[in-house]
Parts: sequence; C-alpha cells; structure tokens
Amino acid sequence: MAIPDFKWTGFSLTIGMRLVSILLLALLLNRLLRIATKWLIKPAASATRVAQLREEQTRTLAGILYSAGTVLIVLIAVLLALPEFGFSITPIAALGGLVSLALGFGAQHLVRDLINGFFIVFEDQFVVGDTVRIGQTTGRVEHLTLRRTVVRDAQGGLVTFSNGDVCQVTNLSRDWSLTFVDATIATEESADAALAALEKVCGELRVDAAWSPSLVEGPRVLGVESLSLSGTTLRLQVRTAPNRHDDVARELRRRIKARFDELHIRLSGVQRVELVGTGSLETPAAGEESDSKALQNK
Repeated sequence: MAIPDFKWTGFSLTIGMRLVSILLLALLLNRLLRIATKWLIKPAASATRVAQLREEQTRTLAGILYSAGTVLIVLIAVLLALPEFGFSITPIAALGGLVSLALGFGAQHLVRDLINGFFIVFEDQFVVGDTVRIGQTTGRVEHLTLRRTVVRDAQGGLVTFSNGDVCQVTNLSRDWSLTFVDATIATEESADAALAALEKVCGELRVDAAWSPSLVEGPRVLGVESLSLSGTTLRLQVRTAPNRHDDVARELRRRIKARFDELHIRLSGVQRVELVGTGSLETPAAGEESDSKALQNK
C-alpha cells in the first residue's frame, strides 16, 4: 500500500505544481496588463473641460482594454488547466476556431470600427467638444465611442459616422485657428489711405483687453489682394484661439466699417442708375396721341 500511495502523492504534487505555475503566470500577466493600461491614461494637462474629457476617455479606454485582457488571460489559464484534470481541449479548441472564424467574417466591419476607434482615442485625434471636419461634414463632436462618432453639423443635425469610415479628419479646435478678412473699396478710393486705416484698426484690436485673450497672432494687414473693375480688395490675416476666428472676424468687419465711414472711404458696391424725366419710355398709341394733342390745344 505504501508504493501506490507514494505514486499517487507524486502525481498530485506534479499536477499541483503545474496548476500553481499556471496561476502565477496568469497573475503576472494580469499585473503587466494593469501596468500597461495605466500607462495609456494621459492625465489632464490643465483644468479645462476638454483636457478632463480627454483624460476620461483614455481612462475608459484603459478600463476596456484591461477588462478584455483579463477575460482573455482567464480563458487561456482555464484551457491550460483542463488537461491536468483529464479533460481534452481539442474539441474545445476546434469549436473555438470555428466560432472565431464565423465572428471574423460576420463582424469584420465591427472589428474595423473598434480598432479605428481605439486609435482615434489613443492617438488623441479628437475628443468630445472639438470642432472637426469629416468628409463633407463640419461640426462639433457630441459623442465618441470605440465604434462610432456623432457630430452635430451647422444646421443642428446629428451625423453619425462609423469609426471605420473615418479615413481623414480635420480637427479645427487644436492650438489655434486662422482666418482672413477681406475689405473691398471702390476703385477711385486711395488704397494707401485704406491700408493705413486698416493698420489703425488692427492696432486697436490687439491692445483691446476684451479681445486680446482671443488673439494668438495679429491681426495684420497683408496688403492688396486683388484688383478688378468692381473695386480693390484688401486682405487681413489673424490667428486666434481655437473656435474664436468667426467672432474675431465679425468684430474686425464692424471696426473696419466704422473706420471707413469716419474717413469717408467708400466700400465697393452695386451702383444704381435712375432715369428721371417727364417723358414716357413707351410710345403712345394713336388714340392716346390724338387725345394728348386735343388737351394741349385746349
């Protein structure tokens, strides 16, 4: 009885050592996964809402990757441990291969969306609140997940994009925005006087405390942009804080109009010609002509 007991004990110790090794390896991989996913989290560089949203998105992405990786590690550990209890994993592996193949064909678009969504968040291409241009659509990002991106366009409509279809995106909310403002004066007006007036307007806007926080560079006068029979076009350039270019451009146009009115510099426009006279442009009929002569004789 001693020899069988010894063999059974040795066999149990071998199984136990293998199971412990599998468990330790799984715990080690899980720990490394935790470190890697924490490395993906980018702390907010400032207290702004956009920076906090960016941190929250990377934290959510790290949590999803950690959960998916943990499930995968547990499944592999279970498959490695089953043979130690006398179970054959060959049918399970074959079934898993068939399921993976079916999912690969049926969910290839979903997998593409998830992979592209992962890189959108990981590479920090855009976040919720950014103004972007995707294809022909320009608007504000309202919602972003690993599968889809929802943008509200200029008409207020919600446009949904699958992340796999987002091949090229333009982020209009990063670092700064650039805009040009044109002013077309009448042909007979002096371009030098108009340029001097524009320089005065630009200088006043740069030192205005209400508008200087919105300015990154400029505004500055570039000069004469074009010449035509309708007038002379003068161009200004200004670099602003993200999403402030439209507001700054409107304020520039208002100040330009006020300065030109003050200096009596006429902007180019459509000229209206009026014909003033007592004669009619239409030839009177024969009866009307005779009536008119009769009235004149009286």
